Amino acid sequence: MAAPDPVIEVASLAKRYGRRGPEAVRGVSFEVPRGQVFGLIGPDGAGKTSIIQILAGVLRPDSGAARVAGLDVRARPERVKAVIGYMPQGLGLNLYDKLTVAENIDFFRDLRGIPEAHFRDNRDRLLAMTRLAPFLDRPAGNLSGGMRQKLALICTLVHLPDILLLDEPTTGVDPISRREFWAIIHDLVATRGVSVLMSTAYMDEAERCHAVGLMHGGEILDRGAPDALVRSVGGRVAAVEGAAPEKVLAALADWPAAVDVTVIGGRVKVLVRDGGADLSARLAEAGLDAARVAETRPGLEDLFVQRIAGAAPAEDGAGRSAPSHRGGAERLHEARNAWTAEDGFVAADGLTCRFGDFTAVDSVSLRLERGEILGLLGPNGAGKTTLIKMLCGLQRPSAGGGRVAGADCTGPRAALSPRIGYMSQRFSLYGDMTVEANLRLYAGLYGLDRARRDRRIGFLLDALDLAPYRRRLGRALPLGIRQRLALACANLHEPPVLILDEPTSSVDPLARRTFWNIVHLLASEAGVAVLVSTHYMDEAEHCDRLGFMQAGRLVAIDAPDDLRRQATERAGPLVAVEAADFAAAFLRLRAVFPRAMLYGRRIEWQSRAPDADRAKAASLLAEAGIAAETGIRELSMEETFVNFLESGGGADA
Repeated sequence: MAAPDPVIEVASLAKRYGRRGPEAVRGVSFEVPRGQVFGLIGPDGAGKTSIIQILAGVLRPDSGAARVAGLDVRARPERVKAVIGYMPQGLGLNLYDKLTVAENIDFFRDLRGIPEAHFRDNRDRLLAMTRLAPFLDRPAGNLSGGMRQKLALICTLVHLPDILLLDEPTTGVDPISRREFWAIIHDLVATRGVSVLMSTAYMDEAERCHAVGLMHGGEILDRGAPDALVRSVGGRVAAVEGAAPEKVLAALADWPAAVDVTVIGGRVKVLVRDGGADLSARLAEAGLDAARVAETRPGLEDLFVQRIAGAAPAEDGAGRSAPSHRGGAERLHEARNAWTAEDGFVAADGLTCRFGDFTAVDSVSLRLERGEILGLLGPNGAGKTTLIKMLCGLQRPSAGGGRVAGADCTGPRAALSPRIGYMSQRFSLYGDMTVEANLRLYAGLYGLDRARRDRRIGFLLDALDLAPYRRRLGRALPLGIRQRLALACANLHEPPVLILDEPTSSVDPLARRTFWNIVHLLASEAGVAVLVSTHYMDEAEHCDRLGFMQAGRLVAIDAPDDLRRQATERAGPLVAVEAADFAAAFLRLRAVFPRAMLYGRRIEWQSRAPDADRAKAASLLAEAGIAAETGIRELSMEETFVNFLESGGGADA
């Protein structure tokens, strides 16, 4: 099929904030064809928002060219604004909280000057697609995150633009609303040929796009169709099992053939360079003859890590970061602390927290053992942070109780503080102090004597690769290095329990992997109990057990593979159909399989009769003359999460 004409054209685009400030966008070029979704994928600070704001006509570039629907953005920004739908970053940031759902929609109708008859047809269709019709009288400020984003999308689409610019539209949105949001977008693409440029920090959203640009440090490191990009991963990816992860990390610490080494649960994933290096032989040399090596399929994050690791220099003065994944992390097995094994666990018994009529945490009970990593997965507003604050003694429960390393979480803070290392959701250290000064301050707060303080600071600077940054101010640190400094401060007093609240939010993939390697070593080598919250579904594999949270409730808790198995037993695996003419295939299949979702060129749905559905889908598409390939896939963690929420979890409303 011939490639559609581009509706967005970007060439050598550049933007700097201030004369001496960092270059946020560096010579970026790409095109978005008509009727496709193009994703800018990358962490915070990668330059995604700056590009979208330039294309929306609200930010002026320093150099380069940008055209939207044939219009020069630099010369005619007001005309561009008339032909696009622009949704800024933030949960419903373009809404007015005191206005109701209906009043917000009416306001955007008046702003766009849409004729009444035309507006009514558009509004009714959009309300049906988003299922917001029952909530027309509800103030926007009282909507959940997912509902706010769907209302924001209605307001963006009310004039039916052919081009959508969406800046991180699903960040912090619950998985069900996230799927519904994407269903709306792909319905518009398939039925009206709408073109979409969207940004996201979620690597797993790349597969929902027809093409992506992987962004880091203001540049596009690579771009193309997700499947084609994955096939371009250099080298091979292998999973090592049957040996202690910390020993595998140590064995590969100085091996030049390893591009990246990361611990995932009880396995170690290794990205090996081209050139025929023998991973099994390397492990055998280190005395790990029992280790089993199996080839595994690379993912887009592997490509991203490879590109970041190969990008020039780790520190170029502009806030770019490509931190080492080795450099002493394996030495984090320093002497175990003095807490007894009986004290080294976390227990919550019916913990409840109410703010007036609102229940933030609803009777949550869980156990966390010593040396275990327990992940709390859920969207913003699910209750994860409030639960963590109650366990840390920062928020008094309305009902229920809990113990952390033998101390009552409703008792005096002085008893809890020595037993907990707490890393908050936002960077909470001092930006006008150096790395070493922050560590010294925390050592004083924890009451460490001078000898122990100097020993611990020296150890952590070395073990966490912070020594090169010891005299750097906190505010000048790359995001991944900030996270490691926060972890160092939390672990300074050798606590038996680490509580980490969304520690890798918006961090680049290489820094995320480094961080998780360190956390695994703390759990396995020092026996630290780790409770970590996240809304990244792909981080589930790093945890020994997972707790799914929604609307303040703990919906399920178990090992990741067991949760996936339970969801598959309940509603079956995924039927997957891939077709070049994806729009026609999607419309044809959705009439028969109403739960079908479009992911780029692939259509998927969970099925209790996968073989029959696969055969039916192939027959339907053959009758319509649509060439396609069909298959059966296992559930991702997001699909597993959605399955549990739909079968017994909370509703978004």
